[in-house]
Amino acid sequence: MLFKDIIGQEKIKKHLIQTVSKGRISHAQLFVAPTGSGALSMAIAYAQYILCKNSKGENNTGNEACNLKFQKLAHPDLHFAFPVAVNDKVKKHPISNLFLDEWRIFIENTPYGSLFNWYQQLGIENKQGQIGVDEAEEIVKKLVLKSYEGGFKVMIIWMVEKLNTAAANKLLKLIEEPPQDTLLLLVAENEEQIIKTILSRCQVLHFKALSESDIKRTLIIEHSIDDNQAAKIAHQSHGNWNKALHLIHNDDNESVFEKWFITWVRSAFRAKGNASVVQDLIIWSDEIAKTGRETQKRFLHYCSQFFRQALLTNYKANKLVFFESQTSNFDLNKFAPFIHGGNIEDINSAIEDAIYHIERNGNAKIILLDLSMQLTRYLHQKE
Repeated sequence: MLFKDIIGQEKIKKHLIQTVSKGRISHAQLFVAPTGSGALSMAIAYAQYILCKNSKGENNTGNEACNLKFQKLAHPDLHFAFPVAVNDKVKKHPISNLFLDEWRIFIENTPYGSLFNWYQQLGIENKQGQIGVDEAEEIVKKLVLKSYEGGFKVMIIWMVEKLNTAAANKLLKLIEEPPQDTLLLLVAENEEQIIKTILSRCQVLHFKALSESDIKRTLIIEHSIDDNQAAKIAHQSHGNWNKALHLIHNDDNESVFEKWFITWVRSAFRAKGNASVVQDLIIWSDEIAKTGRETQKRFLHYCSQFFRQALLTNYKANKLVFFESQTSNFDLNKFAPFIHGGNIEDINSAIEDAIYHIERNGNAKIILLDLSMQLTRYLHQKE
C-alpha cells in the first residue's frame, strides 16, 4: 500500500513522512478515523514506507523486494491483530493468525471496509468479535522477538476499541516500554470506547472524513463516473469511500434500513393513544431483533443520521443535507418538522442507550421495543 494510493488525507501523509525523515517515529500511535476514511490503509502505507525505506514523498521506490512483500501483505516484520470470533473454520481460541488468508482478501477487496464488512468476510455477522487475551499473548510473543530483516517490527491493531480489559492489561507494559525498533499502530473509529489506560499511552492522530471533492475526483479518475453522477455519489457517501463504492453498484444496505426506518417512525407516530398500533411496533421490534447485533447497531446509527438529516432539513440547512429517499411515498420535507431542537437530543440519547445495551448483549426485542415507545413520545413533543 503506497501513500499515493490513498484518497486525500494529504496533511496526515505529510506528517507521517516527516516523522520518518526527522527520526521522530513515536513507538505507539493511535489513528482515530471515521468509517471509510482510510486509516487502515494509511497505517499499512506508513509501515511500508518505514520497512521498505522508500523515498521521501511518494513511497514508490526503495527496496523493490520489500515492496513486493507488502503487496501481498507478507512482510515478515509486519504483523496484524483484529477482532475475531469462532466460526465454521475456527471452533475455539480464535486469534488473528488463524484468519490471515481472509484478512488479505479483505484488504485486497475492501481496503476501506468497515467492521461489518470484515464480519461478513468471516461469516460471523450475528456475532460480535473481540481482541482478547489469547490475541494479546500472541502480540507480545511476536514483538519481543528480533525483527527478521534487522529494522523495525510493526504491529497494526485494527479496531482497537474491541480490545477487552484483560487483553489491554497484558499489553500495557509492551505499549509503555516496547522493545527497540518496535512500532505499534492502533486504528480505531470510536475514541471514547478505547480503554483509557491504552489511550493515555498513545500519540493520537485524528483523521477527517474524506472531502466530497476527493471522493468525486477519485470516482471520475478511477471508475470513469461522469461529473454529475460523481458529485451526487460524493455527496451521498458522507465522507465514506466504502459507501461511495456501494452506491456505484446500487447495493448499499441503506435501502433496507430506509424501509425499516420509515415503517418504524410511521408506526411510532400513530401509536400515541392508539393501543392497536403498539402491536405493529412489537412486530417491527421482533423483525429487527432477528438480525445480527452488528446489523442492529448499524441500523441504529443509520437512524441517528436520518434524524439529523431531518433536523437540518427542518432548519433549512440544505447544503448539509445529502439524504435522498428511495421510497416513493416518503417525503423528508414533510417528516422534517417533527424533528427539532425540542426532541433531537432525547431521540439521539435514546438511540445511543439502545446501541450501548445491544453491544452488551441485552435482549434486542426488549431494547428495540423500549426505544420505540420512547420515540412515540418524542415525535409528539413540541419545539
